[in-house]
Amino acid sequence: MKKIFFIIFCLILTQTVAFAGEIDISFNDGIYHIVLRGEKIKKRISFLSSESLITNKEAHQRTKSILTVNAGYFDPKSEKSMSYIVTDRQTSEDPLVNGALLENPVLMRNIDKILNRTEFRVVECSDGGKYRYEIVPHKSSLDFGCMLVTSAQAGPLVYPQLRLEEEFFVVKKDGEVVRESCSVLHKTARTIIGLKDEEVHILIITDEHPMDLYEVHDYVKNLGWDRAMAFDGGSSTSMNYKKKYNVTSIGDGAGRSLKSFMIIR
Repeated sequence: MKKIFFIIFCLILTQTVAFAGEIDISFNDGIYHIVLRGEKIKKRISFLSSESLITNKEAHQRTKSILTVNAGYFDPKSEKSMSYIVTDRQTSEDPLVNGALLENPVLMRNIDKILNRTEFRVVECSDGGKYRYEIVPHKSSLDFGCMLVTSAQAGPLVYPQLRLEEEFFVVKKDGEVVRESCSVLHKTARTIIGLKDEEVHILIITDEHPMDLYEVHDYVKNLGWDRAMAFDGGSSTSMNYKKKYNVTSIGDGAGRSLKSFMIIR
C-alpha cells in the first residue's frame, strides 16, 4: 500500500514539476509576466470562442484549462467577434459575419486594414510535424508544407514596429490624431503576447501599472522580445492560472464577459 501511495505521489510531483517548467509566472510592479517554454506546450495551446459572452474565469472552469487569458476583440452589443479566431484548424470566428462592422460606413472604408490586423498563430509544418509560433498580419500566407492549427487576431503589432495607423487603431489628419480605437494612446490595463527565442511571453498589465502602447513598445524592447502584439485590453484584461491566480480589470471583481480566449489545456 505504501508503494502505491509513493507511486501516486511521484506521478503528481512529476506533473507539477513539468507544468512549473513549461509555465513560469512572475509578478512585479503590477505586471504578470508569463513564459511558455518547450515543445510539448505548443500542442496544448488553443484559441476558443464562446457562443455567448462569458467571463475569463467561466471559460477557465468550463475548459478545465491550466491557463486562460483573454484574446480577440468583439462587439459587446451583438456578441459577435471583431477578430478572426481559428480553433482546431477551423475558422470559428469571422468578423465578416459581424453586422455591426459591415453596417458602419467608417469601418467599411477601412475594412482592409481591419481584416489584416495582426494575429498570433500556432502552425504545424511537415518537417517532422514540428509546431511553431508566428505573429503576423492576418493575410500573411503560410510557408509551404505548413498548416494553421489555432490563432487569434487582435492587434496592433506592438514590436518591432508599432502599427497604429496601418491597422486602423489611429487616424491622423495633418499630423493630429482625429480617431483612436481601443484606448491605444491611453494608459490602461493590457494583455500583450510576444515571442522571444521561440518561447511565448505574455504580459498581463494590470490596473496597478496601466500603459499606453508606446510604453508597451519600449517595455518589451527592454525585455529583449523579438515580436509582440496586443490582445484586447482595458476592462477585458483577464487571466486565470489553475486555482492560484484570478486577474480581472476595473469593475466588481467578477470580470468582463468576453468572446474569445487563449487556453493551455
